[in-house]
Amino acid sequence: MKKFELLRHFALISFAVGFLFVLSSCEKSITNSTSDEQDDVEKYDYVSSVDQQMAASLDSINVPGLPVCIATYLDSLPTEEISESELSTLRFVREEEFLAHDVYVALYEKYTIPVFNNISKSETFHTSMILALLQKYGIEDPAANHQSGVFVDPELQEYYDQLMALGNTSLNDAIIVGATIEDLDIADLVSHLEEDVDNEDISFVLTQLSKGSRNHLRAFNAHLTFRNLTYNAQFISQEYYDEIVQSDWEVGGGICGVCP
Repeated sequence: MKKFELLRHFALISFAVGFLFVLSSCEKSITNSTSDEQDDVEKYDYVSSVDQQMAASLDSINVPGLPVCIATYLDSLPTEEISESELSTLRFVREEEFLAHDVYVALYEKYTIPVFNNISKSETFHTSMILALLQKYGIEDPAANHQSGVFVDPELQEYYDQLMALGNTSLNDAIIVGATIEDLDIADLVSHLEEDVDNEDISFVLTQLSKGSRNHLRAFNAHLTFRNLTYNAQFISQEYYDEIVQSDWEVGGGICGVCP
């Protein structure tokens, strides 16, 4: 099933989740309030700690600039012959990361919760890593004159429009949109790493981006849990999704020691 066919089911999923959320809220009103309040405090503490962890990792890399240690490391890796699949991958991922950035910026302006602001900054860092590779290989940047919400790739443009329509519906839907974006990003990055690239520097960058996207998914999952919402993976397996959100925060593999 294509990405956009899956996303068409999103509205129904969101409605069902919202309905269940209302029911659960009604049920809470007739159960032990002390127990519920303690549970809410624990959930709030958890989601706050995740937001703080994301913010701290961003401070350490000085977004939006690319850390000198990463730029130096990328330059130290061999400049290998680039294949057509690698060329297409770099162009697509450059815009795909901008898509995530633009959605999160817009949703932060609407809902003003830190997770969208923090992760939009992280996506800026991701776009910078891809740009460094484009410049290293002398590839024209498809996002050189990027305007928010406007994409060269028609598939990404359609995807952006659908996500924004859904995210503007409610805060709950916006959180699910965040999880959906990271779900898709992880699936795409894993596919690129397994099938499309073998150059050492490109593999390094995509690996770092996949770590970052898993952290983003953990952050959105914390907010889903806080709101008693359930997200079912659409692009990666549910088993892989559960493995990610139940595992610890990731950091870079020895290069700068961070992974936003």
